[in-house]
Parts: sequence; structure tokens; C-alpha cells
Amino acid sequence: MTGVVLETLSWRKLSFLGICLFIALVIFFLIGGLIAPAPSHVQTILGTKCIDRGRHAHKKQWFIPRGESESCQSLSTFDDPKVITEQISPNQIVFTFWIPGPKGGKQLDMSRWFQNIIAVLQLEIAYDENHPMLENATLEMEVKLGYRDLHEGPTDWKLLAESVETRKLDCSIDEEQKAQNHYKCNLVPFFELGSCHYDYYLVNLRIPVHEHKITNMGIGKLQDIWVVAISQTGGFTEVWLSLKTVMFFLLLPCLIWFWRRILMLDRGPNLLERTLFSLGIALTVLNSPIEWMTLWINMPFMLLLSDIRQGVFYAILLSFWLIFVGEHMIDQMDRNRISTYTKHLAAVGFGCIMLFVFEMCERGVQLKNPFFSIWATKNGTNLALGSVILAGVAASLYFVFLCYMIFKVFKTISLKKTVLPHMSSSRRKYYQGLIYRFKFLMLATLVCAALTVIFFIISQVSEGQWKWGEESPSLEYTSAFFTGVYGMWNVYVFGLLCMYAPSHKTKQIIDDTADNSLEEEVQLTQIPSDASQISSFLKKPAIE
Repeated sequence: MTGVVLETLSWRKLSFLGICLFIALVIFFLIGGLIAPAPSHVQTILGTKCIDRGRHAHKKQWFIPRGESESCQSLSTFDDPKVITEQISPNQIVFTFWIPGPKGGKQLDMSRWFQNIIAVLQLEIAYDENHPMLENATLEMEVKLGYRDLHEGPTDWKLLAESVETRKLDCSIDEEQKAQNHYKCNLVPFFELGSCHYDYYLVNLRIPVHEHKITNMGIGKLQDIWVVAISQTGGFTEVWLSLKTVMFFLLLPCLIWFWRRILMLDRGPNLLERTLFSLGIALTVLNSPIEWMTLWINMPFMLLLSDIRQGVFYAILLSFWLIFVGEHMIDQMDRNRISTYTKHLAAVGFGCIMLFVFEMCERGVQLKNPFFSIWATKNGTNLALGSVILAGVAASLYFVFLCYMIFKVFKTISLKKTVLPHMSSSRRKYYQGLIYRFKFLMLATLVCAALTVIFFIISQVSEGQWKWGEESPSLEYTSAFFTGVYGMWNVYVFGLLCMYAPSHKTKQIIDDTADNSLEEEVQLTQIPSDASQISSFLKKPAIE
């Protein structure tokens, strides 16, 4: 009986393959837990308050907080006596931030291994009855973002982006905070860069006050501004790109081998084989380590491209699970037809398209204006929070539905197992082996789906918390979980490509009859529309 490798491979070889895949999965988790550092690191930088003597020179002038340049005459606090004696107005104050900040008296520099930068603002607003904070106060900012490299002069800053932005302030105060004389304010989204190509970044931020426009008139008594910059750690990037490179060159030959086996058949590929091949292509594209290019080329779109690649992989993976389970559960006449899964795949496609639209509405616009944030307005924040919540709920419902489908398959197997006692011992042992193998594969699929859903929800919440106002993420996925789930995807797809490839062997079942006088070779006919004989067994009537 010809079939797939899963059916014809001996128990010894199958056990060896399973042990190797399990060891590989353990190695992925150990690499993340023992070798890779935390996925991201945080820098907190206090803004230097510079005085703009020229009043209008700020349109071209850069205010540099430290170094050899003398462009910044700074104020320690707004209560400095020269604020009154020199009649310095709020419009002359420029908050400057040099990213990264110094450490141990030494100026650090950014690294291209950091991949991207997400920055948020932390405002220090004092409680003052003469300067009350209005409810739903709006902060208007004039911001410039510049850059320069290590080999360039201390004043050779180049403009990267500039904009006038508004942000809603979410501040509160209780009696204890009144005693401490300050408001408690949530983080404010600032800017996001899809690449970290330059050594230094400089931010000049103004908070102008215009009484006739009622601009920044109800934000309280501002004392200081901190920038919190979040980047991927260079050590984690090295480990991550190394894993992607290795898996790319391991999975690609396996994918080619699988498809060559399909083309050698005297029939066309069935639905399950086409879907599995598509999943292998999606994972190979996700594995392609094009991030290495960011070490030499400025690719500000890389963050968006990475999200799109992962979104496509999610869509095909979720679709594959529906088809993989469905092809072993539905009636014979409905198998191997994509139209059978139209409703299920349409729901998956709709959810992925909505996430893509949301992604383009934020990170797509940020390619031109890194200060843009969908979280900046109340409606945008509600929309963004709603999308995160709906994505989590949809992922959970998908997992519940997948569990229901697998439960129905197991129920069908339990019913069909009543046929086994009426079979000859050889056929009974053969089908029992198929059932055990198939059940194990279904359980592995269920575990993979569960970890994928957990990973998706945690990653969405972890990324969004910096933007919706938490001072620090209360949920954090570790490097071990990050590399482990990534490794699980590769191990799972690699195993399926190996086990569901058409086998070149012919399985023979010896039928020992009641008198045992004859040994008859029973050849079961392979069903061309399916890649697995276990489906054939599940569709057989309970009569031997």
C-alpha cells in the first residue's frame, strides 16, 4: 500500500525522527533562555531645557544638550531667577534629547543591531492651584528629529523629520499626590523609527503657548520631560538572525524535496498537499534573514515588512490547520475541495486584512512622519485598543473552534475503532499504528496552535502597553518563549513536510486467515484525493 511517509515509515525510524525534532525544539528554548539576552531594552533620557535667544532661529538651528557645541544655554528648573530677570517666555524653551544618553561619563552611540526605536514621553507636571490642569487637556508640540554619525562633526546634524503634533494627556491626582505636589500622568506616544541606522539621534521639542489660540493653556505647570526609548537588544538580534539563517537553509531543501516527491506522482497534488506546500513557502519567506541587510543599508520599512511577513504566515498557518483537520473529518464527497472551507477561510482572511489595514494606518504613515501615532487621539486610541482586544478574542475563539474540530475527529476515530476487532491481526495492528501516529500528530497540532495563540496575544499586548499609557509592561515574553515559539513553527512544518511527503515504499499487509493455512497479501487501494490512508479508514463503513 503506497501512502505518505507517516504511514510507511517504521516505528524505529519514526521514533528517531520524533526524538530529533524534540531535541531541536528544546535547543530553541535553551538558546533563548541561556544565550540570548532580553528581547528589548529601555533608555530613559531627561530633556535638557535650552533657551532660544533668537526666538525665530529655531526653524533651522539645532539645540544640542552636550558636547563641544555651545548652542544650548540651559535652565536647571523653571524657577531659575534668570527666567524672571531676563523675561524668558515658555516659547523660548526648547527641550532637547540626545539619544542615546551618556553612561559613566561617556557618550554612547546607537547600533544598527538595535533594529528599531520606539519612543514615548513621560511628563512631570507639578500641582499648582494657579496653573490648574484642565480635564482632557491637549498637548501641542513642535518637534524636530535629527541624526548624525560618529565620524561627523558635533554640529553636523541632519533633519530626519519635523512636525507639529497634538497628544491627549491622561493625568490624575489624589490626596497623596497633592501632598507630593505632582500629577500622575500616563506615557505619551512620541515617535517610532523602523530602523536604527545612525549613531546618534537628536530631538528638539517645543511646547508653544499662544493665548489667543488657547494652545497649551490647560496642561498644568510643566516641570520636566523624559523620553523613554525602547529598542531591540543587539545581542538578541544576533541570536535571532543566526537562528533565521540556519532555519532558512534547512527548511528550503526540505520544501524542495517535498514538492519533487509530489510531482513524481501520477496524479496532481491534492488540497492538503498544496496547503502544506504554501505553509512551507510562507515559513521560508519568514525565515529569510533579509534583516542582515539593515547592517549596511538604511531600510526604514523593515519593521512594516517584518509585520507583513509574519501576518501572511499567520494567515496561511491558521488556514492550514482548518484544512488539515477538516480533511480528516468531513464526508468523503466533500474532501479535497477548497469550496468546503470558504466560510472558515473567509473569516481568517477578513481578520488578517483588518490587522493589515490597521498596520498600514500607523506604520505605513510613519514611513513619512515618524511622529504620527494612531494612539494620539481619543478615537484613535479606542480604535487601536478595540483592534487589540478583538484580535485577542478572535484568536481565542479560533483556538476553541479548532479544539472542537479535533474533538470531532477523535470521536470519529473512537467510533471506527469498533471495526478493528473484526479485522485480521495484521490489518488490525497496521490501522492501530496509523491511529496512534495520527492522534499524536493532532495533539502536536493542538499544542502548536495553543502556543501560537498565546504568543500572538502577549506580543500584541506587550507592544501596545507602551502606547496606551502603562509605565512599564506588566506582561513580557522572555527570549526563551520568543525563540521557542519560532523554533516550534519550524520544527512543526519541517516534521509535516517529512511525514506527509509521498512515500516511495509499498506497504504490504499480510492477512492471516482463520485456519492460518494461507498468507494472502492484501493490497489496499490508495485514495488519490487524500494524502493519508487514515482518512480512508475513517470514511470506511463499520463492516469488515
